[in-house]
Amino acid sequence: MKYLLYLFLSLSLVACTSYGSNTTTSTASRSIDFAVFGDYWYQGEAELNSYDLEQYRYGEKREGEAVLIFVTEDLSRKKQVKLDNPQVNEEDAQKVLKLNMTKKFVTGIYPYSMMLSVFTPVYDSIPAVKITASSQEWCGHTFTQLNRQEGKYNAQLLSYFEKESDQRMTIYAMPEDNLWTLLRLHPNQVPTGEVRLIPGLLDQRLTHEELKAEKALITTVQAPEGMAGFAAEELRVLTVKYTDYPRELRIFYTAAFPFEIAGWDEVRLLDAGEREVSRATRKGKLISDYWKQNSTRFEPLRQELQL
Repeated sequence: MKYLLYLFLSLSLVACTSYGSNTTTSTASRSIDFAVFGDYWYQGEAELNSYDLEQYRYGEKREGEAVLIFVTEDLSRKKQVKLDNPQVNEEDAQKVLKLNMTKKFVTGIYPYSMMLSVFTPVYDSIPAVKITASSQEWCGHTFTQLNRQEGKYNAQLLSYFEKESDQRMTIYAMPEDNLWTLLRLHPNQVPTGEVRLIPGLLDQRLTHEELKAEKALITTVQAPEGMAGFAAEELRVLTVKYTDYPRELRIFYTAAFPFEIAGWDEVRLLDAGEREVSRATRKGKLISDYWKQNSTRFEPLRQELQL
């Protein structure tokens, strides 16, 4: 089968992963059961997840929706874009697990539409090779892109805000956004303890904090509470706490494969010890080759996701 070929190829890989001052070296591919992984992820379909979203913005909680789309695909190693015909140039093809996250909510009269994309190699033991984020609302829109090259991230920030304008920079740290896909590959791929992270790009778009590496503590423990459709004993929680950046992230995921995302909390730390907790709770799941289902006759499938 196709994934067995990738397993064979992966056994010869040697990679080095850098997280700022912390470095982890691997002499083989990721420690994942690729047979089990392939049975789920190499069906030619994506995993679609919908969530009820409670998003704080401008000091008030807004009701909205979020969607997480996970799918495997072939990315060009050289160009870091999706390959149209990977079979034509197999040496350039890199199998990745892709996450597309969308958030939509309304602030007063005008809406927000935000999207994050993360591309993490399945077999090469390195962090995400590319991450993009965009935010659109009636005032204007912004775009951020991180490309991993030679152990660092080359970042671009394009913004209509004068204070930010257009920026280019180099950052030596792992992106927080990479944690979502590492969890789905296998929780043992998530670095724990003290690390240097690039805070979540969508959060950075809302806060307009400087885009740079920050010190953080990552832990994973048994979830103290359940979420809709999941009992507490089924779940674990990954927690990210920053030292100087005013943010905490908690991702609730199933302890058993395929390590589904039940929901998450994003905590904004305010002055005087106050906290704003934005929360997403899963309400629907669908396995689908959605890119082929673009006719109006497929619109009822949105009801399965409660969208």
